[in-house]
Amino acid sequence: MFSSLPLPKCYLPENAKGSTLKQDADFSKILLSSKKHEKHIGWPESCRKQFSKTMIAKPDAIQGVVLADLLEKFVMHVSDISSECYFSIPEYKGDTNLKNQSLSSEQQLGIKMTVRYGRQMNILKDSAEQDLTWLLKHSENFLKKQQTPVNSPLRCLQGGYAGHDWFASSLFLIMSGDKDRALKFLQRFASLLVSAFLWLPRLYASIHLPVDIIKSGIHPLYSCISHYIEMLLKQEVPLVFSAFRMSGFTPSQICLQWLVQCFWNYLDWCEICHYIATCIVLGPDYQVYMCLSVLKHLQPEILQHTQSHDLQIFLKEEAITGFQVRKYLEYMENLEQAYRPMIMTDMKKIRQQSD
Repeated sequence: MFSSLPLPKCYLPENAKGSTLKQDADFSKILLSSKKHEKHIGWPESCRKQFSKTMIAKPDAIQGVVLADLLEKFVMHVSDISSECYFSIPEYKGDTNLKNQSLSSEQQLGIKMTVRYGRQMNILKDSAEQDLTWLLKHSENFLKKQQTPVNSPLRCLQGGYAGHDWFASSLFLIMSGDKDRALKFLQRFASLLVSAFLWLPRLYASIHLPVDIIKSGIHPLYSCISHYIEMLLKQEVPLVFSAFRMSGFTPSQICLQWLVQCFWNYLDWCEICHYIATCIVLGPDYQVYMCLSVLKHLQPEILQHTQSHDLQIFLKEEAITGFQVRKYLEYMENLEQAYRPMIMTDMKKIRQQSD
């Protein structure tokens, strides 16, 4: 992650004063219709279709306030539909005793980086650092109510989740630093299957996982997503797959680093937002299709750096330039048609049977 100023150019928006773009008319109608059909199971599908259409034709319409409204209304709507809810969520009234709670050094560093970036975009208030700290503490307490003690010698299972919560930090920026709105979103979002893969701390030592999976310390992102990245890459982009084999490491190693960081330090902010929105609205399997799309986009550079024997350094240290989610959305939709039944079947097996 970048830790010094100035920020990379790809992280600076063209209009630093924030987006004041008008909503696409059809997309606006979909958002407004959510109020009329709060319990209607057909609304999410209509929203998904309009989202895809807008993403391809007018991707700039899905950012800023529009993006925040979309994610909030979509999650609030589907979390009220029993067939869409995958996890049972206990009631959380909040913990008022936050002063004695401390965050890890990784979390504290991540907070400073997130706030600094948000201020560069002029979307955060002066109290942003305290607000994000408040959000991460409440988020941690909320998830602790769904965790189980683990007796394991693995260091990764000692204490809390190791690493910064990049999804919650991204959401904090999407919600323009509104901590209460972000926390309410996370509480509802936690009931959906996509939360297990997009929000990594969600399943840390979770009661929703089988005991043997918890004790292994292997997150479902590793055991499920990485497997399909490898399998589909071999079938869909064989030259890139062969390049990784020749370089002596696996594509899933790189993809997992991208996913754990929510593509921070690799994609520009607009594309990070579109990645998050695509996975939430269209489904968790789009994480696999997203990684395949990025690798397909990088194929010329991957082949070049395979020849110069510095592929791993290139993929870990260089930004992903020129990639736009909208340009690959149709490709991802084709992958969905071919592979969704298989991938989603495995994704839905992660939960403990008695849950």
